[in-house]
Amino acid sequence: MNIKTQKLITAAVIGALYAVLTMVLAPISYGPLQFRVSEALCILPYFMPYTAWGLFFGCVLANLVSAAGILDVVFGSLATLIACLCVAACGRKGRSSMQSKVVACFMPVIWNAVIVGATLTIALAGLNPFKAVGAFLIYAGQVALGE
Repeated sequence: MNIKTQKLITAAVIGALYAVLTMVLAPISYGPLQFRVSEALCILPYFMPYTAWGLFFGCVLANLVSAAGILDVVFGSLATLIACLCVAACGRKGRSSMQSKVVACFMPVIWNAVIVGATLTIALAGLNPFKAVGAFLIYAGQVALGE
């Protein structure tokens, strides 16, 4: 088996694992205060950049059953993709640097807090996150804590 096939299979397995972990632990994986155990996998692109896309597709599958609906499928998954690509970039810039490791760990927290926080503000509260700053900050803070 060539290396490209191995990378594709690895990314697919990681994505499937993300989706399964999220759905099996659904009571804590969805909603305003969510704790997605599967988000721990978002550090993998630091070591294996090709897993970012697998995590994105796994997140798309997991978000299909989210109460936040299509907004979460689109924007929640996009948050995971952006975070994973940033984690991968940190890994390319300096694996030996403690600073790059710390920054990489905070990428999923930051991106998900902002994007998923805004998505939840719109989907669950029916509010514009730019006008309802208080609601957005609560949702964003809850998502960040869950990360």
